[in-house]
Amino acid sequence: MKNFMDDNFLLSNETAVRLYHDYAKDMPIYDYHCHLNPKEIWEDKKYSNITEVWLNGDHYKWRALRANGVGEKYITGDGDDFEKFKKWASTVPYTIGNPLYHWTHLELRRYFGIEELLNESSAPMVWEKTQELLQEEGYTARGFIKRSNVKLIGTTDDPLDDLAYHEKLSELKDFDVKVLPSFRPDKGMEIRKDSFKDWVSKLEEITGRELNSFDEYLRGLEDRINYFHLRGCRLSDHGFEYVPYRETDQRQLDDIFRKGRDRDHISIEEEEAFMTAVMLYLGRMYAKLGWTMQLHIGAIRNNNTRMFREVGPDTGFDSIHDHNIAYSLSRFLDALDLENALPRTILYTLNPKDNYVLASMAGNFQGDGIPGKVQFGSAWWFNDQKDGMEEQMKVLANIGLLSRFVGMLTDSRSFLSFTRHEYFRRILCNIIGEWVEKGEAPRDMELLGNMVKNICFYNAKNYFQMI
Repeated sequence: MKNFMDDNFLLSNETAVRLYHDYAKDMPIYDYHCHLNPKEIWEDKKYSNITEVWLNGDHYKWRALRANGVGEKYITGDGDDFEKFKKWASTVPYTIGNPLYHWTHLELRRYFGIEELLNESSAPMVWEKTQELLQEEGYTARGFIKRSNVKLIGTTDDPLDDLAYHEKLSELKDFDVKVLPSFRPDKGMEIRKDSFKDWVSKLEEITGRELNSFDEYLRGLEDRINYFHLRGCRLSDHGFEYVPYRETDQRQLDDIFRKGRDRDHISIEEEEAFMTAVMLYLGRMYAKLGWTMQLHIGAIRNNNTRMFREVGPDTGFDSIHDHNIAYSLSRFLDALDLENALPRTILYTLNPKDNYVLASMAGNFQGDGIPGKVQFGSAWWFNDQKDGMEEQMKVLANIGLLSRFVGMLTDSRSFLSFTRHEYFRRILCNIIGEWVEKGEAPRDMELLGNMVKNICFYNAKNYFQMI
């Protein structure tokens, strides 16, 4: 019987152990998609306690707390920070089987050197020890990044953002980590929502344009793309329940846009037509500028109306959608490819039923001399646990090239989440090690070691071309 989370945690065979310790463990981190706050990085935020750095904003933990019967006062409410931490500590033992149990103890070990299991009894000791360490130099936003050997961070940014903190970060002399924005225009395509009118009005203000037609609206978006590009952005990101594809003509697009501006009723079909036209335009722009387009597909958001009204979005009330996605996604990618305007693209699914759909779809649009031009993206959100990561990588290996995979990302709001790269790397090495042990891959450590190093870092570095 192995000890809990020992040095060979998740590594079940000799080959996996060698691959992880000799090749994967010390590789830098290229975290190309996360939700870290660039303002906190610029300010090198110092945290007053572990609740502030560990629990605030972490909807993974919030969902577990709610499932354990903890009241909202101690989750997103105005409860005392120590009381919130104690509620989490008493919840942790109930998370066995959930990746949160592993992540919790990885984070305590790697950042605070705490080997003890977190529970209600150990909570006061853990609170005190972390409290002491958080007062020391290096236990800050930038300190956690440096400690994690991160080379690049890709944040997630609305087109209306002025990117002021990204600019300030680029001028720092004593911080050699690139923090670059990603263009996330979801709010500019939610034309059926009441918020669309205000978003467009702000776009007018920022660009100095009057946006009274669909073409004028596209010019406004183009202005912001160019603004982001000049500040180092080379990535876009889009969240969809499903990727729409519905063709229409210019007159109808102008009519749909004006209806959105006036908050008139817009049908789902009109919304799909609008989103299709915007996405085709953006795709062409991304290809022209050498950007990568990320498509996150399959979340159904804000399911609990009462809690949405109480605590807002991104607070742990989203889940997996079950749309059929293949046909419209195929038509969208093909429309861009027909114009030779398909950018590098990463396809992520929240519903594991679509793993083979996206892995096989990616294979339809490879080429242009770009290894892995269209990627089947890493296991995302509800899938970034052991079973989900294994399935995603095995599906990719079965019908694509795992060796060209751009690897893991945190998709996190926490500066302690970089240990998810360690978690991923151990799982990756174990998969390959199992193939070797079964005689399904050669015991060529140079070949396999380079494959591991590429997936951990170099593939992303070469694919995104941002450092």
